[in-house]
Amino acid sequence: MKLQPGRYAIALGSNRPHGRHGAPEAVLRAAMTELRALGTVERCSLVHRTAALGPAGRSFANAAVILRTELDPPALLAALKRIERRFGRRPGRRWGPRVLDLDIILWSGGRFASRRLNIPHEELARRPFVLRPLAEIAPDWPVPRTARAVRHLVHRAPHY
Repeated sequence: MKLQPGRYAIALGSNRPHGRHGAPEAVLRAAMTELRALGTVERCSLVHRTAALGPAGRSFANAAVILRTELDPPALLAALKRIERRFGRRPGRRWGPRVLDLDIILWSGGRFASRRLNIPHEELARRPFVLRPLAEIAPDWPVPRTARAVRHLVHRAPHY
């Protein structure tokens, strides 16, 4: 089966400063610029500050972008992981501190599942720190498996 390129909702997060870019908010703005090399960034949310979950310790800066690209989901995931590494991301414990986290949240092609990638993101409905920025730029995007749009999920998400 040939996968189709399309539009993607990408979640961005950071809770560690970067030597060149500075504070987490600036890291996200720099990452948004890097995403332009992969296609057309159609929309960018504001950067939100959110409390840390789990062992991350520090609060996070979170944002979302809508990216149109010719890359299919596995190729986009590989490109996002390369960007994370360029920003200094190293494998570590889950939910730990990180300079940059880029996640594919939604895809115009609907669902996608592989060993390394699931679209929609499995935790989307339980992550207000992803849903709030996403609702700014794509409130009516339907979320597969939920029969709801992003704006509906925001109101149902847990509040931390």
